[in-house]
Order: sequence, then structure tokens, then C-alpha cells
Amino acid sequence: MAYRATDKTRAAQAQRRELLLATSEKLIAAGGFAAAPVKVIADACGMSVGSVYSHFAGRADLLAAVFRRGADQELAEVRKAVEACESATDRLQAVVRTFAWRAIRGRQMAWSLLFEPVDPRVDEERLIYRRSYVEVTTAILHDGIAAGEFPAQHVDIAAAALIGAISESLAGRLSPVPVEATESSSDADIVDAILELCLRAVGAEPASR
Repeated sequence: MAYRATDKTRAAQAQRRELLLATSEKLIAAGGFAAAPVKVIADACGMSVGSVYSHFAGRADLLAAVFRRGADQELAEVRKAVEACESATDRLQAVVRTFAWRAIRGRQMAWSLLFEPVDPRVDEERLIYRRSYVEVTTAILHDGIAAGEFPAQHVDIAAAALIGAISESLAGRLSPVPVEATESSSDADIVDAILELCLRAVGAEPASR
């Protein structure tokens, strides 16, 4: 007779998978993707390495799932902040401030999500989520141009450039290796500077902070 999973066994499998994801996320938040080899993850979960591979095709598949989990949360927070604003300028500020402050407050995880060298499988996920941020920003720029808040411009290029600028401007602050150029600036100064750069780039007047 062929094996047929029951509700109980499916629930147990889901719990083990969730434990693997949550444990991997904690390891990455503490030390990056490099701190999460399969053996370490398995030991931390009280499982065998073979058990890990019964839930994920390989380490790259597991880390890609962890990346999606973390990136989904960050994107949801940005969208939530944007939805709470009315004007396009305020919505653009919400993108910048939410993205930047959350990255700074969770530096290791942000570094891992944005910059840490990873398996190509995770890099594919990075491109997907980068596009999602660009789409959010593109919609804001379209609305801002229609409302007369921003001058006419190539919104796709401008949105992609803004997301790239925010990420790259944070690289020094997030880096596990201290970078002198940013160590002398406060977190608030860095976020304000990135915000000013982004507003000027699209021809916007600063709104209330």
C-alpha cells in the first residue's frame, strides 16, 4: 500500500520546516549567510543533515527561502509606510526612511539581504525583490508627476536609480568591516542625506519629516 500522509504528519512536517527557516534566519541575522551551513542549522534544530534535505532540495534552496522570508517582511513594511501617506513626496520619503532605518537597525540581516556574496539561487531572489521596490517607487513617481509634485522624467530609470542609490548609500554603514567615511556620521545624518539626495534626484521639494 502506498504511503499517504495524514493531517498529523503534514502538520509535523510543516513545523519542522518552519523550525529550519526560523533557525536559519537567526543564524543569518547574527553572522550572515556564511554562518548558516547545513550542519550548523541541523544541529541547532536537533535534526540530522538528511532531515534538512527532506524539506529543501539543498542549502541554496533553504537560503533562498530564508531570503524570501526576510525580504517579504521588509517589503511589507515599506508598503505599509507608503500606504499611510497621501502625497507622492511623502510616500517617496516613506520608502527612503523605512528602507534605510530598518536596514540600519538590523544591520547584519540587511547586509546579508543586500550585499553578502551568495549562491546564484539567492541572487535570483535579490533581483526579484529589487524589481518589487522599483515597482513601488515607479508608481509613486507616476503619481507625483501627475500631481505636479515632480517634473516629467523617465520614471522606470529614475525609480531603479533611486533604489540603487539607497542601497549603495547604506553599504558603508551596514558593512561588517567598519568604513571610516560613514563611522563619523550619525545614523540620522546618513538617512537624512540619502533622503535629500533622492528628493533632489527626482526634482521634489522636501515635505514634512
